[in-house]
Amino acid sequence: MIDTGTATPQALSATRRIAGVALASFSGVAVAVQSRINGELGVRLADGFAAAVVSFGLGLLVLLVLVPATPGGRRGLVSVRRALATGTLRPWQCLGGMCGAFLVASQGLTIGSLGVAVFTVAVVAGQSGSSLAVDRAGIGPTGRQPVTRQRLAGAVLTVLAVVLAVGDRLGAPGTLLLALLPLLAGVGTAWQQAVNGRVRAAAESALTATLVNFAVGTATLLVAFAIDIAVRGWPTGHLPSEPWLYLGGPIGIVFIAIAAAIVRFTGVLLLGLATIAGQIVGAVLLDLVLPTAASHPGPNTLLGAALTMVAVLIAALAPPARR
Repeated sequence: MIDTGTATPQALSATRRIAGVALASFSGVAVAVQSRINGELGVRLADGFAAAVVSFGLGLLVLLVLVPATPGGRRGLVSVRRALATGTLRPWQCLGGMCGAFLVASQGLTIGSLGVAVFTVAVVAGQSGSSLAVDRAGIGPTGRQPVTRQRLAGAVLTVLAVVLAVGDRLGAPGTLLLALLPLLAGVGTAWQQAVNGRVRAAAESALTATLVNFAVGTATLLVAFAIDIAVRGWPTGHLPSEPWLYLGGPIGIVFIAIAAAIVRFTGVLLLGLATIAGQIVGAVLLDLVLPTAASHPGPNTLLGAALTMVAVLIAALAPPARR
């Protein structure tokens, strides 16, 4: 038999899936960093909505310069407009940025009280269950993804691993009630990744899909911020002078662009699990390298992070299920 050196479709698919998992894990680390930044910015401004507007708004400004400056970005904008006109892309599929806005707002509103660890637990719980439902409904660009035993085991094990990592912090008064915000944000994250993948497919540009996400998210946050000002008044905090507190938006660009680009290879569930693994590892590294008064990772935290990686590996190595 002559070896032509051409990879089989199955091997190519597996390679793309594994590469997608690696990229998603990296973006999860970025989300952990973004959570720390936006949480601190919310404390400094004394208003989570103001912090979210600053974060999303700066990201939008970067994209408004970057997308029109690239040929692929300009073609993507034309393609999205054409897809909306012909109906191949529905208007509701462009609203993923609303969920991203809610996630960023919940970072600024709750991390100052919950901490990154409990915030992550709530997001993970919402995202894992929602990813299964989104894949099953076929909302993402990969179409319907059956819930196999191996994929379900990976999702359940991920939640258990994160609870193990931060379970000792769940007993504080009011924690569970406040954690409802990131829980709902996690539910929305899975849907956001799915519809952003649809926009990316229509635009043939992850950068254009990211611009759509940030434009919708910024508009949503400006409305929420206006309501917040009308109810509570202008924020009492001040814009901080440290440049690193304004990196949440650019980091969000990386996360959204990677998710939009690779969800067609991984599916929503595997993308979510890999992102979760990155978040846990990133949170542990942040606590070890840049500790705060409340961050002292112990054996349970480290064991939970390791177990999360095992859960992602179980789901990643699962053979593609028949549709």
